Amino acid sequence: MIPQKTENYEMHRRGDACYLTFPRLDRYPELRHLFTTRRGGFSEGPCATWNLGFGLGNDPDTPENRARNIGVLAECMGVCPEDLVFTWQTHTTNIRNVTEADRGCGATRERTYQDVDGLVTDRRGVALVTLHADCNPIYFYDPRRRVIGLAHSGWRGTLDGIGSRMADRMRSDYGCDPGDLVCGIGPSLCRDCFEVDADVAELFAERYGDFPEFSRHDVRRDKYYIDLWELIRRQLTSAGIRRENVACMGLCTKENTDVFFSHRGQGGRRGLMAACMMMTPPEQEEV
Repeated sequence: MIPQKTENYEMHRRGDACYLTFPRLDRYPELRHLFTTRRGGFSEGPCATWNLGFGLGNDPDTPENRARNIGVLAECMGVCPEDLVFTWQTHTTNIRNVTEADRGCGATRERTYQDVDGLVTDRRGVALVTLHADCNPIYFYDPRRRVIGLAHSGWRGTLDGIGSRMADRMRSDYGCDPGDLVCGIGPSLCRDCFEVDADVAELFAERYGDFPEFSRHDVRRDKYYIDLWELIRRQLTSAGIRRENVACMGLCTKENTDVFFSHRGQGGRRGLMAACMMMTPPEQEEV
């Protein structure tokens, strides 16, 4: 069991549901955000209990369970399920500019888009959602321009720099100054658990000249271990975001399968957790 509170995250409870927030982002009364755990939903088996996906292979979850679990997510965010907007994740760097027309996509109705691993919006009352079970969730907030973004950054998305692409999109389409952005990296694989073979390591080494600084090689087993948290930090700072504005929960999904779903930790038989972020309407701002 992980500690309830550290300088990097805080655990909250609403009924049986447990979720995490960043203290760095909790400072903003107009902002709501969370990262779900696997506790507090209605699913069974490998997807037990708070699964926001459909399950995999021989362990599919039911649409009824997922709908109820989405309801729990909405309650924790203080919204209706119709206010949620989900990605359609295929390990791309594609980012969608979300408007009110997208409300409910992936939650209460079919999505009108595909191949989207990042969402960004300046609309208040629209809750962005990405799904995770080892891949990195990256949160973005511009408190000056009032723009939010969420990215699903697995190893392919990290290799291709979806985090820096989100910063670029926020600048080009919403007028954000990267120096104003506040970011967070949620639970995912730590540097000791993201193990890859030489072919994947070579892809990172070819793309990033400082690869030895955020990786290590187990010569005996010929396996490589890559610190994706540090690589994401470097990508974000290279995009103009201040390093002190990049928070990281420092929680490994594979090392804490009692709290989190983990694709690697559960041998692929798992559910999915959600990163969620929203700016509240002015009348709902907390004081």
